[in-house]
Amino acid sequence: MSIIASLFIGGIAGWLSGNIMKGKGFGLIGNIVVGIVGAIIGGFTFGLAGFYADSIIGSIITSTVGACLLLYLIRILTKP
Repeated sequence: MSIIASLFIGGIAGWLSGNIMKGKGFGLIGNIVVGIVGAIIGGFTFGLAGFYADSIIGSIITSTVGACLLLYLIRILTKP
């Protein structure tokens, strides 16, 4: 996958996960970072379960689920 496609998918996944988990996005750069880290987490998690994304839609879903997991873990760790 090209760098441009990775940034695009990361941006969409970060924006979606931001809206799902906290009700707003993180800005363009924040969405891309959250989405790319989410793609790593989602790819690992889905890979353990035996699922692999072959399409752009599958990549967006995998990245979004991973980004939601990332935001959930951050919320748990930073809660007083």
